[in-house]
Amino acid sequence: MATPSTRERIVRSAAALLAEGGREAVSTRSVSAAAGVQSPAIYRHFVDMRALLDAVAEHGFEDYLLRKGALAPSGDPVEDLRRGWDLHVEFGVSHPALYSLAYGQGQPGVQTPAAEKASAILAAQIKAIALAGRLQMSEGTAAHLVHAAGCGVTFTLISMPQDQRDPDLSARAREAAIAAVTTDGGPGDVGRGRRGTVVAMRAMAPELTELSDAERALLAEWMERASR
Repeated sequence: MATPSTRERIVRSAAALLAEGGREAVSTRSVSAAAGVQSPAIYRHFVDMRALLDAVAEHGFEDYLLRKGALAPSGDPVEDLRRGWDLHVEFGVSHPALYSLAYGQGQPGVQTPAAEKASAILAAQIKAIALAGRLQMSEGTAAHLVHAAGCGVTFTLISMPQDQRDPDLSARAREAAIAAVTTDGGPGDVGRGRRGTVVAMRAMAPELTELSDAERALLAEWMERASR
């Protein structure tokens, strides 16, 4: 088994090549030369080039994920989602090759490890909105909608020449997505209408330890149906 230091050197070398020349610059030969290892050493650490690229994306996303995960709650979960959106788009536009690696080259039904970690943070933000009674659809649907909108905006901005980018595009898309998934009102205004209350109950169901497992599962099923 290769030592962790060798693996790290391979990943860092591949990441540098990606940043300098994009995906096409990352090949077995170029990584071997940059890392100072023989080609077989790469495949002792990684099953194939896809696995190496996943590791590169995960490595490159570390700082972004730490910053996003460390955002202190503001007291308004919708505002926290707004801040998370801005971090996401800023990171993608600043690191287009890395972002494309994490989000643009996946296989159907498979997320890269970096994208999975980012999705988990988004899911937690959506759950906080649900628990506050401010989500008007299921958590899963809301997370997918926000994710799709955020990725779409980021890829659109990446594809445009820098001097032609609309500085307000991301904010407009962000507010449209937030309006689509949340109810009206602000923090503290809980339970605005039937849907927000139902979604909040669905989010709380797993935490109601006073109920049996079967009762919690049944409550979650009822609230899931009612939230559609």
